[in-house]
Amino acid sequence: MRFIPTKVHGVLDYLVGILLIAAPWLFDFDRGGAETWIPVILGIATLVYSIMTDYELGLTRTLSMRTHLTLDLISGILLAASPWIFGFADYVYLPHLILGIVEIGASLLTKQEPSTERRMHRMAHSH
Repeated sequence: MRFIPTKVHGVLDYLVGILLIAAPWLFDFDRGGAETWIPVILGIATLVYSIMTDYELGLTRTLSMRTHLTLDLISGILLAASPWIFGFADYVYLPHLILGIVEIGASLLTKQEPSTERRMHRMAHSH
């Protein structure tokens, strides 16, 4: 059941994107390898595709919400599995696993269409 409004998801997108970029330094695992750069790259990607999403907090509105949620799901799976895929689980894994699970959950629990207000705005500007 999808119950998270797209506007709330948008706020989470920008917060999680910033958190992912800062995570290696916030949680002190910045050794300069995959453990550092996977969350940074995924955080930057989250910010970029959030800006491009057709929802309340998007700017260019070129990606559908469904596409956005699919990208969130893929990003979350990669982030959660990255300590084992890239072999740094013996050094750090919990921030990657927890934030990955949060992303996966958000992607599965967010509504796939923006609010009625957003759809009305989009329809008014398409004519």
